[in-house]
Amino acid sequence: MKPTNRLYRFAVTTTLSLGMASGVHAGVATLAYHHVSTETPPSTTTSPSLFKDQLALIEKLDLEKVSITPERIQATLKGEDSGTMGVALTFDDAYESVYTKAWPLLKKKEIPLTVFVLSGSVGDHGYMSWEQLQEMAEHELVTIGSHSLNHGSMLRRPRESAQAHAERIARELDQGAQRIEAQIGVKTRLYAHPYGEFSQPVLEALQERGWYGFAQHSGVIGEHSHPGAMPRFAVADAYGGIDTLGDKLKARNFPVSRANLPTPVISDNNPPLLDMTVPEGWDSAQMNCFASGEGKMGLDAEPIANGLRIRARANNAIKARRSRYNCTYPAGNGRFYWLSQPWFNPQAPEG
Repeated sequence: MKPTNRLYRFAVTTTLSLGMASGVHAGVATLAYHHVSTETPPSTTTSPSLFKDQLALIEKLDLEKVSITPERIQATLKGEDSGTMGVALTFDDAYESVYTKAWPLLKKKEIPLTVFVLSGSVGDHGYMSWEQLQEMAEHELVTIGSHSLNHGSMLRRPRESAQAHAERIARELDQGAQRIEAQIGVKTRLYAHPYGEFSQPVLEALQERGWYGFAQHSGVIGEHSHPGAMPRFAVADAYGGIDTLGDKLKARNFPVSRANLPTPVISDNNPPLLDMTVPEGWDSAQMNCFASGEGKMGLDAEPIANGLRIRARANNAIKARRSRYNCTYPAGNGRFYWLSQPWFNPQAPEG
């Protein structure tokens, strides 16, 4: 199998050598919400009853409730967290149901949250108003981030020049953040990728601005995460059942640097190859990798100088716009190292 291209190495990277695991740091399990309702699509909606159950589980597990700030992110990426597992709640798009359903409950329980604002839609039907966002932004529990101006895919489009692509990225990033600052006085360095899609040009644009990016592939934020594409667990009704949430909240950051994983944008090699080196001493028989829509994949394992090289590929070409390979490995005490490798197919329709 041929090795695949690697993602751009961000300015903030792990200081560990590839494949060598250090002491396990707790990390932060970050949850991705959209609507909190019973009247919107289940793929992006968490019902109020499930939301309450999720908050009860978080309290039962006695997790540190993390307020996402650039300073906290930097500490987490450096492995400077305490031994207590953290959890952070994020809400994409700034839907009105977040203000009416989620915010009152979180405020009462004193649980911090981050709202990634789709600034071009604020005030539209179903979205918060600037007045509501201003009210939330003034509270110490609330952090505001950007979710672009118009929520279009940030991948390069067919027949789009590299210059036009770079200009579109800059416009979505800058105008989205500028509108937030102009309306509510918040200058943010936090950004959530629309649809969770990212590529090297987008990561470079975030680095140039000193921003931190959040995607939508699953996993725990820790010292091996990419600062421009940090993982989050989807917890909508379709994905966030209580029966699986416990494992996600107790998961560990997978000890392979995101900068040493394949680019997620599928080119000519479809199905794409996951090629990575895991720590020396790992047993490939204990690793499980699954392809979306196919189930468990076979693994090729090869001992090398600094670890164990793992290669996995789905059986069929990915036709969907977005897909994943998810891998887990036992971390002890019923916990798992958790890796999600996202794949984006630019030939499939956006949205």
